Amino acid sequence: MITLGSFSLYLAFALVVYALAASIIGILKGRERLQISAYRATLSTCVLVSVAVGVLWYKLFSDDFTLMSVAAHSNRSLPWFYKLTALWSGQEGSLLFWSWILSGYVAIAVWLNRKEHRQLMPYVVAILSIVQLFFLVLNVFIAHPFQQMAMNHNGQMMIQGPLDGQGLNPLLQYPAMAIHPPMIYLGYIGFSVPFAFAMATLLAQQAGEKWIETTRRWTMTAWLFLSVGVLLGGRWAYAVLGWGGYWGWDPVENASFMPWLTGTAFLHSVMMQEKRGMMKVWNMVLIFVTFYLCIFGTFLTRSGVVSSVHAFAQSAIGPYFVGFLGVSMLISGWLLMERLDYLRSAQQLDSLVSRESSFLFNNLLLLASCFAVLWGTLFPVITEAVQGTKISVGAPFFNKVNVPIGLLLLALTGLGPLFAWRKTSISSLKKNFLVPAILGLAVGAALFVAGVREFYPQVSFMLCAFVTVTIVMEFARGSMVIADKSGISTMQAAYTLTMRNTRRYGGYIVHFGMVLIFLGITGAAFDTEKEQELGVGERLALGPYEFELKQVVESDNANYASQHVELAMWSDGEVVDTLRPERRFYKTSKQATTEAAIRPRMNEDLYVIFSGMNDANQKAVVAVHRNPLVNWIWLGGLILVLGTVVCLVPSKPGLVAVRRKPTDPTADEDKEEDAVAA
Repeated sequence: MITLGSFSLYLAFALVVYALAASIIGILKGRERLQISAYRATLSTCVLVSVAVGVLWYKLFSDDFTLMSVAAHSNRSLPWFYKLTALWSGQEGSLLFWSWILSGYVAIAVWLNRKEHRQLMPYVVAILSIVQLFFLVLNVFIAHPFQQMAMNHNGQMMIQGPLDGQGLNPLLQYPAMAIHPPMIYLGYIGFSVPFAFAMATLLAQQAGEKWIETTRRWTMTAWLFLSVGVLLGGRWAYAVLGWGGYWGWDPVENASFMPWLTGTAFLHSVMMQEKRGMMKVWNMVLIFVTFYLCIFGTFLTRSGVVSSVHAFAQSAIGPYFVGFLGVSMLISGWLLMERLDYLRSAQQLDSLVSRESSFLFNNLLLLASCFAVLWGTLFPVITEAVQGTKISVGAPFFNKVNVPIGLLLLALTGLGPLFAWRKTSISSLKKNFLVPAILGLAVGAALFVAGVREFYPQVSFMLCAFVTVTIVMEFARGSMVIADKSGISTMQAAYTLTMRNTRRYGGYIVHFGMVLIFLGITGAAFDTEKEQELGVGERLALGPYEFELKQVVESDNANYASQHVELAMWSDGEVVDTLRPERRFYKTSKQATTEAAIRPRMNEDLYVIFSGMNDANQKAVVAVHRNPLVNWIWLGGLILVLGTVVCLVPSKPGLVAVRRKPTDPTADEDKEEDAVAA
């Protein structure tokens, strides 16, 4: 089986080399048969890498500890669920997993577009083959996933495989971690397809927006996966790391956040190119930067250049990523400069008070945030190179920069839909802004009376109200017209309206999800915590709650030994719940972990940590956190996913739009009220 896995990888490597060569020769010589054979080679590569992945999974489930990657990341007592995830828990397996997902993306992209884009596809296949080739070089020559224990010249084991493996990192033994890495990978790798189409457009010297239209759903799908991955990573940090928070501006967290920022900017700015033929160079730069940030994030995780609980240990793989990034950036930068004549915009910005300007400001803010995160992440590396000493920047720096940027972005989320394309008149501004502004100010006044005096939280709550009202008004305006004309309920009308223009109204749903995420993040300004040593019968008080230690319980199983405390939670003089925070000691890896006890509510989480026993007095060390509004983050994430899925659904065909003539002559079709009749 090991031979089969290795052979599949070597053959896949050879086929990718062939696909690259056949594509280039097919382009230069105009030989369509060579181009078709290159397409088939990419499909075969997907099959071969799938075989290699299947072999490694088989070895993990069969506990074959003669394979070094199995011995390092699995053991006999590991539940089957985590043996599945052990594939991507180590350097070799994760790179194989990356190659597998990439081969799937390539195969699907080629299969779906091979007939529609005959002139462009050979270039696309060549670009994707180069990316695939880079990762297969790592798989085959640098981090081979089928490396066995030492063998002699007769092929016999010099060192017998261990009776048991080292086991999966205890921090990864959490259900969300079975989904988080694949989501991040699907997001990272998904941006390869729009990157390849953008490069192909430059190489083929094709003007226009065809590559944007072709890759819009690819980009949105990659962005969706990356969004889910970031949210699941935050949930994992919250539930597993035991510090009471969900985002610590860790370098690897930042690595996934940066392409999310630039990908978000790209999704907004492409609308300007589609509508007005503007920002063609900008969009090329954005998709290039997003792809390179995905590769950069992979480099940070695997090189050991930064310290992170998420990263792999120090390895020699980093220089290969640096070389690939450097060469690719130079080539794409040169090509972009050479093709500037094909990317000249057909239109110019007509007014600062317009939909175009809101998208432009949105882009600038997203890139400013990305640059700040990149600078803070690399600052220790830069200072070590310059001064010989690592100087790290912590959460205060990132928060100081990104909080005001985030609030400005939130404001633009509400302002953008109220602007018309090209230019917005004063009368239109007054009409559209009056109700949202009044309700936003009313929320601010109510919070001030209630005692909320902190500037940023109050502004955030006001903006959340403002944006919510603008979104509701956008749905209500069209839905009421449809309901009046068709005689259906308002909810049915809202559904009809959404399905007639899924991209527009799905976007509003995504924006509402972001509002809820901002609400949850704002709640962190009101977090409180308390740590105390407790003996049996003693209590810890925090806010209106008291926590009484009832007992300390020890347990044991094949995977780990554990110790947890039972805490009775008192409120208004009665017990309302029992919480059981836990400490685990994993036997194989000799590592201890903290399992927080979380009592979730929509207004707040009560988050309890058991840090262990004080040997001096045999008291339990317990910390309790009150985290207001934190669950709105996860709810907002679900709504964001729903909205993105709606955007991906094609608008319903066969619907006839009936529009009311707008009172504002500068407003275009997106500012008119919609009515839909079958």
